[in-house]
Amino acid sequence: MEDKQRSLSVTSNEALILAVPKGRILKELSPLMTRVGIEPEAAFSDDNARQLRFKTNLPGLDIIRVRSFDVATFVAFGAAHLGVAGNDILMEFDYPELYAPVDLDIGHCRLSVAAPRHLAESDDPSRWSHIRVATKYPEITRRHFAARGVQAECIKLNGAMELAPGLGLCRRIVDLVSTGSTLRANDLVEVETIAEVTSRLVVNRAAFKTRSEELSDLVERFREVADAA
Repeated sequence: MEDKQRSLSVTSNEALILAVPKGRILKELSPLMTRVGIEPEAAFSDDNARQLRFKTNLPGLDIIRVRSFDVATFVAFGAAHLGVAGNDILMEFDYPELYAPVDLDIGHCRLSVAAPRHLAESDDPSRWSHIRVATKYPEITRRHFAARGVQAECIKLNGAMELAPGLGLCRRIVDLVSTGSTLRANDLVEVETIAEVTSRLVVNRAAFKTRSEELSDLVERFREVADAA
């Protein structure tokens, strides 16, 4: 990419805000941001730093670091102008305020239905009419099962989904799966895949209209890097 360090053409006194997710995805995103030409201040890489908003080398661009499940909400409601979110989150919230122009090809995993091994071996999904499922994704889960005429009773959990079947909370779960090691450790197996998941660059639609020059520049930077990977 030519002239990575070029400044943004700022048309507003307000800095653009890029929302990025904490954790595993950020480790994959950081090298990509470097190739885009975005270098956060030193505190961004300091595990002991308590701040959540950071300056960058680009005048007019700040970064906020939030929970992965919250990125889409920050961008949809205009608290951030753009961000990086998995398409699992975009599917769950389905915010009309979001535009997702670039698949960044990072954060690969899948959203799957899983069940205890002994149940999966004898189960017949074609006979389901009502099931109880523990999941962080109740909207996706209900839509998925409703499409084939199955009523899904969803128990919302934010973590430790794999414990639910063994403790009698439910017989099945819907969760993200990467290597499958956590499922195997809890004697669970994947029954079916609902969606393949990657992280996307998302933009607030209203901001894209009012600050199109600045945001288009950033979108194109990310697109070039993603296409070159």
